[in-house]
Amino acid sequence: MNALLERTIADVHADFLAGRLTVRRLVEAYQQRIAAFDQTGPGLNAIVNLNPHALGEADALDRAFTASGRLCGPLHGIPLLAKDNIDVAGVPMTNGLAAFRDYVPARDATAVARLRAAGALIIGKTTLPDFASSWWAYSSLSGETRNPYDLARDPGGSSAGSGAATAANYALGALGTDCGGSIRVPASCNSLVGIRGTPGLVSRTGSGPLVVCQDTVGPMTRTVEDAARLFEVMAGFDPTDAYTAAAVATRAPHSYVDLLDLHALRGARVGLVVNALGADSDPYARPVNALVREGIEALRAAGAAVIEVDIPDLTEHLGATSMYVTCSRHAIDSYLAARPELPLRSLEEILARRAYHPMLDLLEACGAGPPQPERDPDYFRRLAAREAFAREVLNVFGRERLDTMIYPTLRVVPPRRTELAEKVWTTLTFPTNTLIASQTWLPAASVPAGLTGDGLPVGLEFLVRPYDEASLFRYAYAFEQTLQGRRPPASTPDIT
Repeated sequence: MNALLERTIADVHADFLAGRLTVRRLVEAYQQRIAAFDQTGPGLNAIVNLNPHALGEADALDRAFTASGRLCGPLHGIPLLAKDNIDVAGVPMTNGLAAFRDYVPARDATAVARLRAAGALIIGKTTLPDFASSWWAYSSLSGETRNPYDLARDPGGSSAGSGAATAANYALGALGTDCGGSIRVPASCNSLVGIRGTPGLVSRTGSGPLVVCQDTVGPMTRTVEDAARLFEVMAGFDPTDAYTAAAVATRAPHSYVDLLDLHALRGARVGLVVNALGADSDPYARPVNALVREGIEALRAAGAAVIEVDIPDLTEHLGATSMYVTCSRHAIDSYLAARPELPLRSLEEILARRAYHPMLDLLEACGAGPPQPERDPDYFRRLAAREAFAREVLNVFGRERLDTMIYPTLRVVPPRRTELAEKVWTTLTFPTNTLIASQTWLPAASVPAGLTGDGLPVGLEFLVRPYDEASLFRYAYAFEQTLQGRRPPASTPDIT
């Protein structure tokens, strides 16, 4: 088999069709990488559980291909990983809590079921902080996950394991969930593409919630094309998730992949949100800003006009529209109520028993929130503020005739563990720009913008209008192909 590093879905399918590779051999190769790098070697600690049925599923796909000579679907034989707050039938699902290690769901999450119907395999589950409640990789079940680009640094959360594992080439891609940035933060920290669609385009049924009106499931991959391949399979109406009314409202293309265009940025007007940049005097932000400037040159080389813009009162809007403390206690309690097999029945009980990682300050703050958001006047104030924030952002699009906005996904480089232990930032003060899309309910993508002089990944985020995922993929693809900012980590070399 060809080298396993940086393979794409198209590469793998070409090898299947040419007889150079079987699904079993591919799955075994990824299992060997996980064995070599996750608990041994650099010890990334990105995998919670492996799917014990993966090789049997691979054999079934190989038999079907031998019988028909055709791939069984657009994702035939593609090994993927799933964040461990997404249900995969027959594989333990913990939501990051040690107390839930024995819970095994009977049904797939809708997104997983659609991927499997397209021929994909879920070969394992990835780490996350308890209830996905942090930008960082602290879990009462799995402890700390490492960043493959610098083992002393955090890989970003809450889809921490999905980010570290995909960067380390443990699979062709992974699923994450994104409420405030939990796909795009680890995508930035691990030189990946991370996609947050308009909430409701992808069903959340079978995944863990924090703020129901913001939560979404999405792909994390090494290329934009692979992200589009996964997204178009997962997206669509689901009668078990009322928020997928969004999939009815949008005019989704038949294929996002078919619309990818190297020249999509020619003539595009791109707004650089300058008040989403950190200060050059800040040593954490300075290397990020340097790569953003290189990204701007790549955009111009691709034919885009880059216009500097401000989002008025950005900091105030982000504070006024934060819904975690208002909504997350109720979301977690509702999730637990729907799963009577779980041993802990409420967030209050989890906090009282200290059954969570002590670094999870946001989870503690959520415990002080209202049991019913609708009975708290602050809930309605925050919803109204969200409408005002979204209008503000869309008015910037209109005034400047923009096609997309850009800014660094994170204003700072991936943090060291020592910095987190010293409380340089709390979860609610960490300078992530992912909240802009999350708290306006707009689609966004983080795309690799290169590595700093110290070898640390930086992501550039693209923001587009509601339901305009087709443009999001097109602009992200054109930028990716022009800059070629993705680099694999040296800590997990090829072993095939």
